[in-house]
Amino acid sequence: MTRTTPRPEVLVSGASIAGPALAYWLNRHGYAVTVVEKAPTVRSGGYPVDVRPPALDVVEKMGILPRLRDAHIDLRRLTFLHADGAEIASLHPHTVTGGAPGRDLEIRRGDLTDALYAAVRDDVEFLFDDSIDTLDQSGHGVDVTFRGGGSRTFDLVFGADGMHSRTREMLFGPEERFHRYLGHCFAVFTMPNTLRLSHETVLWNTPGRAAALYAVGDDDEVHAFLTFARPEPPRQAAGDPHARRALVAEAFTGAGWKVPDILAALHDADDVFFDAVGQIRMPRWSHGRVALLGDAAHAPSFLTGQGTSLALTGAYHLARSLAGRGHAEGFAAYEHGTRDLVTRTQDRVGEGAGTLFPATRQALERRNERLRGLAGR
Repeated sequence: MTRTTPRPEVLVSGASIAGPALAYWLNRHGYAVTVVEKAPTVRSGGYPVDVRPPALDVVEKMGILPRLRDAHIDLRRLTFLHADGAEIASLHPHTVTGGAPGRDLEIRRGDLTDALYAAVRDDVEFLFDDSIDTLDQSGHGVDVTFRGGGSRTFDLVFGADGMHSRTREMLFGPEERFHRYLGHCFAVFTMPNTLRLSHETVLWNTPGRAAALYAVGDDDEVHAFLTFARPEPPRQAAGDPHARRALVAEAFTGAGWKVPDILAALHDADDVFFDAVGQIRMPRWSHGRVALLGDAAHAPSFLTGQGTSLALTGAYHLARSLAGRGHAEGFAAYEHGTRDLVTRTQDRVGEGAGTLFPATRQALERRNERLRGLAGR
């Protein structure tokens, strides 16, 4: 009689981008995977994200690249405005971002999460509307209790639960130890497309403040972004939606162009996402039989445009590093193989900030002069 070795059982916390991608590759490498997600289902919608090389190679290997190409937004114009709304320059986005036409992808976040879920849902167990309550590594595996009740033991656990990771907090302590605040706060929400924008972004700036309207197509709604400089993180507004709205409104007092209309839409919006602009920088990404990936381990901030790509490539390399190795050796190989890319990406954050959110009048004037040069004015 042939005896088969049982597949190692692993738990992934988080079903956004890094989590399902890791689940796919771990399943391919012979693991029995469970994914736990605190939301009741895969989260659709959300602002657009970029998928760039080498992450494009990862999604191609997963078989979802054609679906993602079909969902490509094809942003055609990026227009920069003065404080009074006058145009500074209107450019193709790749002129500013350095992207590769026909190679980079920009898609709705929900289109990516849907594609990842579809690629793995038949092979992986999903536990929605639940989360990890406690982790205990004192035995031979990881004993996990769930907030929804019950407990199970896994060979390995992975935290792919975002920048404000609870898994990271349980393993390594408070977020403040690893959070690098980058001097800005932002709010993102949807509002009516009153300007009839199509496949374009319009960005208004004054020193230390920016307001953008992002139209991913010909929809009736656009994504609104409000970003402002602030010396310290807004801890007093944490968890209080009214305080957050008041903080944003105060920051944009006296602003021109369409900003008063955007603030009015912010007041009525029911999908506001507010946060400080920051990074997660950690000396190591694993502890015992538990490892972190994606934003939980090394959020680079949206100013780099690389968070999604790092999550996808990190998931691929983490699963490949574990194949045929014990967890300690595998986790070490994962960090050795990806740490340099992560650090170089995080160190590029100043480039994005300088283009999108100049903090001083002099920096704004230099940025505008550079844009006019790119536009041939």
